[in-house]
Amino acid sequence: MESTGGFLQPEEVIKQLNIKKDMIVTDFGCGSGYFSIPLAKIVDEGKVYSLDILSEALESVQSRARFEGIFNIETRRCDLEVLNNSKLEDNSMDFVFLANILFQSNAKSDIIKEAKRVLKMNGKLVVIDWKEDKYMGPPNFLAVSLESIKELIKEQNLKFEKEIPVDKYHWGALFIKS
Repeated sequence: MESTGGFLQPEEVIKQLNIKKDMIVTDFGCGSGYFSIPLAKIVDEGKVYSLDILSEALESVQSRARFEGIFNIETRRCDLEVLNNSKLEDNSMDFVFLANILFQSNAKSDIIKEAKRVLKMNGKLVVIDWKEDKYMGPPNFLAVSLESIKELIKEQNLKFEKEIPVDKYHWGALFIKS
């Protein structure tokens, strides 16, 4: 992935995850759809729920989806730090993506609890966040280490499956609900 200038390429990350065309996935803190749009192209017979607290972000996802002829994305404005605020059903998601959102929150464990709640049994949680000590990304005091997130996720009885190669600025990990 260094050939891309070393920066996050969602399509390359997604290729590593064995996502199937009929799956239901959610992108927590979707922003402008950086992961939602490529995910929707793969799960063309399934669905992507794009969740964010900012209306502007969701409008951007909707606009990009319309422009690209994508019709399997549903956007929802919600506060992921509040349990059940996503309004997604319990045990309904095949994958939950948390890409570059945990560093922004003081309620990381609450976001992880919400992710666990909506994951199906054997569903997968993908966590991607900024590495420390890099000139790009948040200041070090905001960056979260993979080890600290593993501990928070372990408290929710989700199992670490593997690290995911992402890029030189981010770490990635895959967890499973079992």
